[in-house]
Amino acid sequence: MKKKEIKILLVDDEQDILEIVGYNLTQEGYKIVTASNGKEAIAAAKKELPQLIIMDVMMPEMDGMEACENIRKIPELANVIIAFLTARSEDYSQVAGFDAGADDYIAKPIKPKLLISKVKALLRRLKNEASSASETLNVGGIEINREEYKIVKDGVEIVLPRKEFELFHLLASKPGKVFKREEILDKVWGNEVIVGGRTIDVHIRKLREKIGDDFFKTIKGVGYKFEA
Repeated sequence: MKKKEIKILLVDDEQDILEIVGYNLTQEGYKIVTASNGKEAIAAAKKELPQLIIMDVMMPEMDGMEACENIRKIPELANVIIAFLTARSEDYSQVAGFDAGADDYIAKPIKPKLLISKVKALLRRLKNEASSASETLNVGGIEINREEYKIVKDGVEIVLPRKEFELFHLLASKPGKVFKREEILDKVWGNEVIVGGRTIDVHIRKLREKIGDDFFKTIKGVGYKFEA
């Protein structure tokens, strides 16, 4: 996909942030759409179907966390990449952000060149995912469609946030294989994202709740594996 075909939705209640970030990304050739709060972000995302959303957390009317959760429920936006751009960089805030369905967490302030590098790294995931998309996978009576981000178990469709789906697809792609925590972080979150082991544990817990506890085995001190 060429740069001019890539849409980036910027969401922030500070107009100067929208102008500065928008200007730098426009100079790089991306098409920019803006919104000033969570409600506007959801409406703009539905209308524009961006490939990337860069969103503030603390905003009036609806914050970024709630907006992210709502956007993740929209089928047409299953593949959109969402990154929080915020001054809140505490560990618990990052965990909450990833738990809400975010793909990355960018701390303010950030220099334009570094932000552009971050955006390029995030957008590379779209290319990598497109090239690695495979046919529907069937394991343990569960149908996993990588291209549509869809899971069907016992005839019932289960909706998973992006990162939960990617983690599940990774584990289920090789039943019985023990995936080390470092490998999971690298393949699901990427090298450019700094997250802790607790993030993996939170996502595994949610997968157990939605798909079944018996499918996921913890290998203490090592990682996790999927058993069909």
